[in-house]
Amino acid sequence: MTMKPTAKRFRIRRSEHGMGNAQMAAAGHPAAASAAPASNAPSPRIERPADGGVEQALLAIRNEGLTARQLRMARRIAQKHGLDPSTDYEAVYLLRLKGIDPFQRENALDLMLPADAASQPKRKAPVADQPLAQQPQLPQAVREDARNLPATDTRSPAERRAQEITVIQKDMARRRRRRMRMLFARLAAFVLLPTIVAGWYFFTLATPMYASKSEFLILKAETSSGGIGGLFSGTQFATNQDAIAVQSYLTSKDAMLRLDGDEGFRSHFAQLEIDPLHRLEPDATAEDMYKLYKKYVQIGYDPTEGVIRMEVAAADPQVAADFSTALIGYAEERVDNLTARKRENAVKDAELGLTEAEQARRTAQERLVRLQQDSAVLDPRARIGALQGRIETVETEIQEKNLQLQALMDNARPNRSRVEGVEADIRRLETLKAEINAEMTAQSAGAGSLAETAVQIQLAEADLTTRDMMLSAALERLDQARRDADSQARYLTTSVYPLPSQDPSYPRAFENTLLTFLVFSGIYLLISLTASILREQVAN
Repeated sequence: MTMKPTAKRFRIRRSEHGMGNAQMAAAGHPAAASAAPASNAPSPRIERPADGGVEQALLAIRNEGLTARQLRMARRIAQKHGLDPSTDYEAVYLLRLKGIDPFQRENALDLMLPADAASQPKRKAPVADQPLAQQPQLPQAVREDARNLPATDTRSPAERRAQEITVIQKDMARRRRRRMRMLFARLAAFVLLPTIVAGWYFFTLATPMYASKSEFLILKAETSSGGIGGLFSGTQFATNQDAIAVQSYLTSKDAMLRLDGDEGFRSHFAQLEIDPLHRLEPDATAEDMYKLYKKYVQIGYDPTEGVIRMEVAAADPQVAADFSTALIGYAEERVDNLTARKRENAVKDAELGLTEAEQARRTAQERLVRLQQDSAVLDPRARIGALQGRIETVETEIQEKNLQLQALMDNARPNRSRVEGVEADIRRLETLKAEINAEMTAQSAGAGSLAETAVQIQLAEADLTTRDMMLSAALERLDQARRDADSQARYLTTSVYPLPSQDPSYPRAFENTLLTFLVFSGIYLLISLTASILREQVAN
């Protein structure tokens, strides 16, 4: 069961001192009416100093030793009453001007009234004649006295909050605009200004340079032999080394000095018409001239096609074409000289080989003649052949005699005289065969045997035949080396001839200006990021 509360609730305004007892006395509570005059003495109302002594009043409030909690509570009460103090002490001061004690704690019992007090009629006393502590704390209109107000600001907290937010937003916008101005100032100083200077130089001061382009390739004249070497003949791989050597020579200081001596490279780039950044000083060294040479003479080699591309730039189109033609001539001469030493060495080696082959053949021929002279027989091999024929004849007769002897021995009673005659014939043929063999193998006086002499002569003849073949090969080699030396082994073929250009190729003003902008932007970005990271590290 829910019972309704018997106490009535009123929204009662606070008083300066003893607000709870004052409310209870105003409501007709007897205890509160008797205790109010004794416990809550009326506090005097602080009046605004007429002579501008607000500072003394604030100083006196500071000397009271108020705590931070009391000051915060005073600020909140001041805001509830529509005041806008700048400090906590000023809030205390303004509340006391209005007759409000900010440190009076509100008693919850002040809101409750007894039933008999609620039924009694309320006494109406003149509000102006009663003290502030004894006046009934009933809802009533607040008198606005302009003389007691600290300021004329009557805005609500929402309006003040909106105004503070607006101030903060304006401050943020102001700081943002200041940072943007500083950013644009730095970009203008470190990026835009160098870009403008570079663009002004490229569009107005830079000397126009005319480029002459040409292309050439190296061909191999000599035919390669069969095998693996023949697979690369006629391709760019056969002249790859020569092309790289020519490219290195054309970009070397030797070619620059030769071009300077023949075409006047230094005098051309030392003219006063050329801008100072590309002009050679009168006392410029060879290293300075070589730096300029590598900048205006660009040579590239494509190994897949075997083509060498060259681009020569100069202040005059005809001079650029002359420089390019001269360099192509130097390249052709160098290509021809690359194999000149090889060909000369080939001729020398062929001549030396021919001389050695002739000497070896002469030695072999003399040895053969000496063997023939030292032997007792003019032709030992013919003599040996004749002796071998006699031996074969004797062997045939021996075989016949043996057959005849066998036929006689097959008789039951062979004729002894005939058998002995056949045996005697066999013995004589065997003796003859042994004599013939001894004649072939026996050594004669002052010389070897007939067979040994024949073998030596045969070896000497074979050696002579070999030396004849070597002499023939040496002669052919010498003939081929001389033909190669007289002809050119490498040819430089120009596919694109250098011609004078009608329009300048350099400087590329727009591209160079854009490149300058990108370079300085990248440098500024790197410096900015580095500075931000360092600032963050220092701040942490």
